[in-house]
This record gives sequence, C-alpha cells and structure tokens, in this order.
Amino acid sequence: MSTQTQVQELVAKARQAQAVFEDMSQEQVDLIVKNIGKYVYDNAKMLAHMACEATGIGVVEDKIAKKIGKSRAIWNSLKDKPSRGVIAVDEEKGLTFVAKPMGVVAAVTPITNPIVTPMCNAMFALKCGNAIIFAPHPKAQVCAEHLAEKFEEIVLQGGGPKDLIQVVRQGSIETTQELMQSADVVVATGGGAMVKSAYSSGKPSFGVGAGNVPVIIDRGVNLKDACDKILLGASFDNGIICSHEQFVLAPREQYDEVVETFKATGKVWYTTDEAQIEAFRNVVFPGGHLGKDVVGKSCAEVGRMAGVEVGEQYRIILLPAKGAGTDDILAKEKLCPVVAIVPYDTFADAVAMAKANLIVEGAGHSAAIHSESPENIEFAGIALPISRLVVNQASSTAAGGALNNGFAPTTTLGCGSWGGNSISENLDFKHLMNVSRIGKVITHKPIPTDAEIWA
Repeated sequence: MSTQTQVQELVAKARQAQAVFEDMSQEQVDLIVKNIGKYVYDNAKMLAHMACEATGIGVVEDKIAKKIGKSRAIWNSLKDKPSRGVIAVDEEKGLTFVAKPMGVVAAVTPITNPIVTPMCNAMFALKCGNAIIFAPHPKAQVCAEHLAEKFEEIVLQGGGPKDLIQVVRQGSIETTQELMQSADVVVATGGGAMVKSAYSSGKPSFGVGAGNVPVIIDRGVNLKDACDKILLGASFDNGIICSHEQFVLAPREQYDEVVETFKATGKVWYTTDEAQIEAFRNVVFPGGHLGKDVVGKSCAEVGRMAGVEVGEQYRIILLPAKGAGTDDILAKEKLCPVVAIVPYDTFADAVAMAKANLIVEGAGHSAAIHSESPENIEFAGIALPISRLVVNQASSTAAGGALNNGFAPTTTLGCGSWGGNSISENLDFKHLMNVSRIGKVITHKPIPTDAEIWA
C-alpha cells in the first residue's frame, strides 16, 4: 500500500468515526477519556517495560512513575471541564460559548515519550470530540500500535465508533508529512525538523521547541533541598525529558559547598579533570551537535562512550563549564544525564548567563530557580525568554504540570515565538477545540460618549 493510499484510508475512516463521536454526550466522552488515562495508570509497569524494550532508552522505574503521574494529573485536570456543546455563558457580555471539534488530529509522537505522549494527545483530542491518528517514531511503533488497539477497545466499550483512534503502520517521513497535510490539526512532539515540517503542513499546528533548562540556586536557600530536587529532575528517565535541569548556576562563594552537597548524595559523579571533561564534550556533542547515541542513556553508558569509568550507582554526571552561552558547548541541550555547573557573582549575572544559554538553545521553553526571594523570582521571570519558570521544584516533573502546581498537565510544552511555536503555554485540551460565540445586544450597558472615550 502506498503512503498516500494508507493515509487517505486512515483519514477517511477517522472522519466517519468523528462524525458519529461528535454527537455523543459530555458524560459519554468523559467516561472514555477517563478510561484511557486509567488504562495507562493501571498498566504503568507493563507499559514502562514495553517502552524501554522498544526504544532502548530511559529508566523503567522512572517511566512507571511518569505513567502514573501523568495519567492521574491529566485526568484530574480534565474531569470537571466542559468541552461539548454550550460550555459557558457570560451574561455581563451577552456571550454564549459553544465548543465544537476540530476534526481529525494528527499526533506525531516521539521516541522519548512513546506511551504518555500518545495517551495525553488522545485524551485531549477525544475530550473535544475529535478523532486522532498517531504517527510514532519507528522505534516506538509497537507502543503506538498497542495503545491504539487498547484505546479503541475502550472507545467501543463506551459506545463510541470504530476507527476513532488509529495509528500509521510502517511509517516514514513521507507518511508523516502526508498525514499532517491531510488532517485538520497537527500536534507534533519531537525534534526540530519534525516540528518545522508540522508548521509547514498548511494546517493549524502545535509544536515544541528545544529545551535547555538553566537552574539558578539563589543565595539563602537550603542547599540540600535544592540539590536533591535538581538531582531528581536532571536524572529522571536518564535526562530525556526536555524540561530537565541542564545547567546549574551557583553563588561563587558557595560553589564548592554546592558541589560537595551534590556529591554527598552518592548519586552525582563530578570531575575537574580537563581531559575527562573534554571527552564528555566530544561524546555528547560529536561535530558540535547532540549525539543520538547518548540520548536517554545512563551515566555509566555515557561514561563508557567517553572512555571514562563512571559507576553504575551514579544518576548524573556533573561537569564544570568554562562559561555560559557560546563559552562552552556544555551550555546547550543535553538529553542525557550530563549536567553543567558554573559559579556566578551577582544574581543579575546568574540571570544573564541563564539568558545567554537560552538564546543559544532553548529560548521560549523553561528555566528553574531555587529561591526564597520573591523579588529575585520575579526578576528572573521577567528577564528570561521563557514560557515557564519552575520555582523550588524538580523542573522535569513539574514544568509539564503536576497536582501541586498550576501548569496545565501535558506532554507538549509550547515555547511561543521564541521557539517558533504558536503557543507559549502547556498544550491543553482547549487547544484542540473550536469555540463558537453567540453574541447578543447588552441592553443594560450604557454607551459612553466620544468625550468619555477619549478623556
């Protein structure tokens, strides 16, 4: 079957299913969406092993935690939100808001999140009455096919139509491009080239930019607490989360104490040997670009590639950088458990270095800070070109939304115009919804005079 024929058949089936699904009630839709999340929650262990075996990257225990955490956080966020029919009435403005589906969603899913990203995309798409077609990374094909099969069973059990959730088989770049051009809206979670292709598809698209999270340790904080959270975030799933901490900025007079606090965890490998640091630069960035072989690999595996012995007990490799921005290639995004660290003098210097890193790579994505100073937190939030500043939390598990913060739970983090994206917030179900507005005359509203308007 040709690429075009396969895509045409998938989209045709999806349109028929979506036309039926569109007429289902809010209660029916929500039950299906809930059960999709619950399937991943209930089968987190099995799915985590499947993801690691299929892709060869990541950490099983972290993937289990991710599936449990994301499924419950996303459903908790969705469960009370209206998304079908009349969703709101604003009497003051005389407006009635009516939710309507976009149609067929093309969801390009990455190797780094082969389970939770399709789950998230499906929950958002179906919440708004859409059909969805997955286009997975080749190494994640088995995961996407398994989910499509199980999710369709859930749809059918909930009284929904066949073919509401489908997956491209034996996919290719050409197949994915054809799908993006044939669907009604595209959600692209993956590398820069794929996201650029999504925005070139001629269809409304939601993509993500590169992550490269700088994390500032402010003066006056509990260093153990800050270092523990940075360790948790940077090491999670071997560093494949785009929002994980990648570059630590520590007060100069506390730099040695920060390093010792990291080392005291027993999980942080650190060196000042310039030859070893250079070996890691070369293996993480061969030819000046992030090497695909290190993505999602353990510290020990990255060490072996660099010719440096790093024990299996270590969760991150901490390396002193020459500086920020263009001063050291270690200031770029590293989708592996390699983290750079530099000292700073004033807090303004720390923010300037964080900004320099983001301008090189990661503009619009995220930054993190550990601080007890509202003024410094606000200063960083205003000065940095970011869509989210994660405060006193492990960035990799917090930036994508959590039960204890206000970021929308998601697996797709928009980076605004800085990152070449259409949104500067976390992708949510509302982005896959059309809204009609019924406007009435506001009879009780006084009309101002020209003099009052221009006063």
